[in-house]
Amino acid sequence: MPTSTSEFAVNSSNRRFWERPVGRYIDECLAGVAGPRRKDFNMRWVASLVAEAHRILTRGGVFLYPRDTKTPDMRGRLRLLYEANPIAFLVEQAGGLATTGRMPVLDVQPTDLHQRVGFIFGCREEVERIVRYHHEPGDADDASYPLYGLRGLYRAAT
Repeated sequence: MPTSTSEFAVNSSNRRFWERPVGRYIDECLAGVAGPRRKDFNMRWVASLVAEAHRILTRGGVFLYPRDTKTPDMRGRLRLLYEANPIAFLVEQAGGLATTGRMPVLDVQPTDLHQRVGFIFGCREEVERIVRYHHEPGDADDASYPLYGLRGLYRAAT
């Protein structure tokens, strides 16, 4: 798998529910050559995890089905044991990365047969960037950053 890409796959209809780091990443991709990434990206979405995984394994890209706020008690939409883990294993064997946004998918300890997780996988450089965005205090939606999070004293103006 290539280390970088100019393609991404995401279900944009859920945009209003995305965590801020995911929105930031997609906004940068959509800004194209005029934006901070200084290159154009193509968006793909066939609404099939397996088809997207095949495309990414054969020509590169990044897939995002991130955790969102649509159903806050759910930690994602895709099932860890029989959707995310098998694809994460294949992607990492091919040189890519697979993450929940906060940690490697293969490091998530299962707690339930149908446990759901946010799932982001693909070319190493792009996935590393998304993970970095999740860990930057200024972009975190996580309450673990009380001064900079969404409810914090120094939150970013929207």
